[in-house]
Amino acid sequence: MGLFDKLFGKKQQQESLEQGLKKTREGFLSKITKSIAGKSKVDEEVLDNLEEALVSADVGITTTVKIIDRIEQRVAKDKYLNTSELNRILKEEIREILVTAPDGNSYQHYELPAGHKPHIILVVGVNGVGKTTTIGKMAHNFSLAGKSVLLGAADTFRAAAVDQLTIWSERTGVPIVKKEMGSDPAAVAFDTVNSGVARDVDLILIDTAGRLHNKVHLMDELSKIKRVIQKVIPDAPHEVMLVLDGSTGQNALEQAKHFTAATAVSAITITKLDGTAKGGVVLAIADQFKIPVKFIGVGEKAEDLLVFDKQLFVEGLFNMEKGE
Repeated sequence: MGLFDKLFGKKQQQESLEQGLKKTREGFLSKITKSIAGKSKVDEEVLDNLEEALVSADVGITTTVKIIDRIEQRVAKDKYLNTSELNRILKEEIREILVTAPDGNSYQHYELPAGHKPHIILVVGVNGVGKTTTIGKMAHNFSLAGKSVLLGAADTFRAAAVDQLTIWSERTGVPIVKKEMGSDPAAVAFDTVNSGVARDVDLILIDTAGRLHNKVHLMDELSKIKRVIQKVIPDAPHEVMLVLDGSTGQNALEQAKHFTAATAVSAITITKLDGTAKGGVVLAIADQFKIPVKFIGVGEKAEDLLVFDKQLFVEGLFNMEKGE
């Protein structure tokens, strides 16, 4: 049983996920149903329609072509493939594409890694993707799970970001390190880590500025934050988490390209999946960047930030009963 399994049972997580994927599932499944209507076997027309369904769910051309190619190979190998088997095969191929955690397992039973304390997560992403809210939800959930948490408000270029994180700090009872607007972000990060070590906390979450207008500047800023953190803890940060807005579809892929070029992203959180029919972008991101998706946001409540489990995700995407 993982850290958050103690808070939210599997049934509750499945229900939240299925509700959050409702718009994607309804559009996706309706197109798949139409693609096989009146067909007894998977033929070229079925595959063309399936390709359209995947693209419309924002799986993206590159990943869609990969999935279709794999299904074509299976059709060629088996000679005759019944359309009733298409969902099963598609689910298998999607599960194969979704990247797992570094140890080869799902994040289903997520725990803070052993061997260092505090565990430091540097959170990156453009403004408006739900980055600060995600940090607040993480702080809430980790606290409920019995972990001590410290927040660092290093997005000092937006007063709203510091204010928003302060609200989450007050709401969750999690302490925060912050400075006045315009302060050096690296100085905030340095003070946060020093404070976290002094407090002997389990987890430090550091918010960063989300500007992409100048990639070189972004890279320099993140590099400086890392350098000052490492003066306190040489192997920190232990994770760099990129937050992406799932409702932006292919634009989220462009953001991922910029941030993975600017810093060594080790995990991804995808937010706002409940408000979009573009949930297929999760597949595109996992496939093209080979970086595991760690959390997904499927609602406004703190408990709607779910630890990503690819098995539950695929079942939530294909649950025909929920797709009515």
